[in-house]
Amino acid sequence: MDALRIHGGARLTGTLAVDGSKNAALPAMAAALMSSGTVHLRDIPTLSDIGNMVKLLREIGCEVTGHGRDCTIRTTDPTQTHARYEIVRTMRASICVLGPLLAARGEARVSMPGGCAIGDRPVDLHLRGLRALGANIELDGGDIIATADRLKGTTIFLGGPFGSTVLGTANVMSAAALAEGRTVIESAACEPEVTGLADMLNAMGARITGAGTPRIEIEGVESLGDVDYTVIPDRIVAGTLAMAVAMTNGDAILTNFPHDNLLAVLDRLDIAGVHVDRVDPEEDPRRCTVRVTCDRRLQPVLYTTQPYPGFPTDLQAQMMALLCLADGNSIVTERIYPDRFLHVSELTRMGATLFRSGPTVVVQGGGQLVGAPVMAGDLRGSAALVMAGLVAKGETVVQRVYHLDRGYVRLEEQLNQLGAGIERFELGVSDPVTL
Repeated sequence: MDALRIHGGARLTGTLAVDGSKNAALPAMAAALMSSGTVHLRDIPTLSDIGNMVKLLREIGCEVTGHGRDCTIRTTDPTQTHARYEIVRTMRASICVLGPLLAARGEARVSMPGGCAIGDRPVDLHLRGLRALGANIELDGGDIIATADRLKGTTIFLGGPFGSTVLGTANVMSAAALAEGRTVIESAACEPEVTGLADMLNAMGARITGAGTPRIEIEGVESLGDVDYTVIPDRIVAGTLAMAVAMTNGDAILTNFPHDNLLAVLDRLDIAGVHVDRVDPEEDPRRCTVRVTCDRRLQPVLYTTQPYPGFPTDLQAQMMALLCLADGNSIVTERIYPDRFLHVSELTRMGATLFRSGPTVVVQGGGQLVGAPVMAGDLRGSAALVMAGLVAKGETVVQRVYHLDRGYVRLEEQLNQLGAGIERFELGVSDPVTL
């Protein structure tokens, strides 16, 4: 099992490009199932979840070839409709093949998904939306079985008890692109990943308007064709890198930065004393170059995670790590996944002063973080521990970094390009283990 050894104290400087978004790439790869031609996707991050999606697509009748961060997908056997548990269990995002498979082939059998456990992520909204489009849905042996001769457009309310669903919106929007007639999705997710998928589908011949707003309208078409599409930058990776630079009092240039997709985060960072400034105002603000600097003394802030365009839950842990260095008390409230605080106890092991009460954590900043053996519990929490290690006194060992590898392409190598001192090694029986 791999671990990271971090020697704290380095100041991050230099230039680094932000990777393409995993959460945008996975639905885009699934949508390739609906193309009657060839789908070419660019800037796909080389992550384990992407590799698992490639395996899944090949199993359900697609030819997938790749070179570097580009991949080409075309359907070779449209009779394959079973996404088996052995592959699906490795990632929850595999559910996003359900809508495209059903719309393109009239049938889909998809195992209930797996993935990291940070709270309930039910698929009932996906199924409700597909039923509204006319699909017959059954459950059998842990599999979702969906069938339909041809889906029919309708008006669908896709809100749930905790708000909208990104993957559910992607599933229903994709399926509706090939449905007969007009579909309206009310209470749709507004995330940039949904907008990116709509842009790709429209380039294939779909007729989708309103993506990025709570109301999406789709006029169904008979077929979808070829496309050459570049995946949007990963806003969570971008936010993580910017915060890591700031924590070390660094000065770095980040390219391919999704500035306009991070406005809530940039607002809180600005209050804290972190400056993320666009280098060229003429560049597309969704994919631009920024310079990250910070004040010598960071200030405390209050933030609450919310659906987009609010502060993203996927940056809650990283921002908490940064605020451990601020002068004063910050208050963090988690409204998306109230139990997403696995990193709190591990940051405390490193000397952070954190007080949790339900979905809220008070961060008493200003103290010195100290290196320690810590254990990652989920994807974003592991990034926070790496960031804390960058500024901790002494050596930090982060274990279970397979969590980290699900969302970051060798984060230690990227940070080392900016001057960090991080070593990946295989954890042995004599190495430190946190109990």
